[in-house]
Amino acid sequence: MFSRDAWKEIFETIQKNKLRTFLSGFTVAIGIFIFVVLFGFGNGLTNTFAKFFGDDATNVFFIFPGRTSVPYSGYKADRQIEFDNSDLEDIEKNFAMFVDYVTPRITRGGLVKYKNESNNYTNMGVAPSHQFNEKTIIMKGRYINNQDIKDKTKYAVIGRLVEKDLFKGEESLGEYIDIAGSSFKVIGVFQDDGGDNEERKIYIPYTTRQLIEKNTDKIGQIVLGFRPQIGYSGAMSLENSLEKYLKSKKFINPNDENGLFIRNIADQLKQNQQLASVLQIIVSFVAFGTIIAGIIGISNIMVFVVKERTKELGIRKALGATPKSVISTILLESIFITTISGFIGMILGTVLLNAMGDTLEDYFITDPYIDTGIAIFATILLIICGALAGYVPARKAAKIKPIVALRDE
Repeated sequence: MFSRDAWKEIFETIQKNKLRTFLSGFTVAIGIFIFVVLFGFGNGLTNTFAKFFGDDATNVFFIFPGRTSVPYSGYKADRQIEFDNSDLEDIEKNFAMFVDYVTPRITRGGLVKYKNESNNYTNMGVAPSHQFNEKTIIMKGRYINNQDIKDKTKYAVIGRLVEKDLFKGEESLGEYIDIAGSSFKVIGVFQDDGGDNEERKIYIPYTTRQLIEKNTDKIGQIVLGFRPQIGYSGAMSLENSLEKYLKSKKFINPNDENGLFIRNIADQLKQNQQLASVLQIIVSFVAFGTIIAGIIGISNIMVFVVKERTKELGIRKALGATPKSVISTILLESIFITTISGFIGMILGTVLLNAMGDTLEDYFITDPYIDTGIAIFATILLIICGALAGYVPARKAAKIKPIVALRDE
């Protein structure tokens, strides 16, 4: 089967039938190529979901005050709910076993000035633990600390692009900026993988913001980081308990869905991961469909090849060729063409994915890739099917009597 004469004959057959060989190889190569590219796109889609939801911590609740829609416990409907500092303390006290940190957010917008430069930026009054939630990366200086909260200092941590806009390459640490009429000292500069909008924010101590606003104790929203050890089911249970507690404290009807809102990142992340998995399955199904199409294509071509060579095979048998030698000749040719073409398609598909990188981010596909093992498995699968595609008609041809084969037109 692997004799020199057999290989010589194969190459001579390929040389004589260039178009047929090309079509056979192209069918296999394009099938593997499309499979690799589509499977890689599916992985790229999964990467996009991971990147989009991986910028911030995932073990987090965002708690927003709402407006009641029904009267309850002597209070009228359409009442605006407000959070204050006592809510932070009560949550930390009553849910201490489950909570890693609690931080308020008091979000304001306004004009920020430095010398002759100015622009509008979002500024947030936060606690030190807010850094964990946003995964804020300090480039220089430091973040807000507990002493700043206690002393109500007029310190500010500015985003990288705020520094770029206002300071024009000058050193910002230790300088003073005007935030909506109040002077703040820059103590840190941060960057954020969330993008330009995140890096155009300014963080200040939430107690300082409350002091500026007539020494109030009101806060806009609450960010709670729970212990990752409690898992997804624990997070869902904590969300329900927290909602019941806050509704009871704020005199909100337990069935009122508008009184307050809790955004559970763990639940949202799981839902989006499930969506990404479904999309990956769909893309993979289409990709494997191309493999099946390739198998059907090579099968049809091999049937044609054997039919075309029926008279030749009859002559071989008349000269004493055994059915085994007839089958092996056709089978070896099929395996050879399928193997070479399959790996060419696999390599081209892999090279294309590597070359794409982040060029398809606008289409929600980030760094598409395919595991080498999966690509090789698909290629070997097609090679095996290509061998079977050649074996079935070859076996049938080997059973034909020489006299019948010689009469074939």
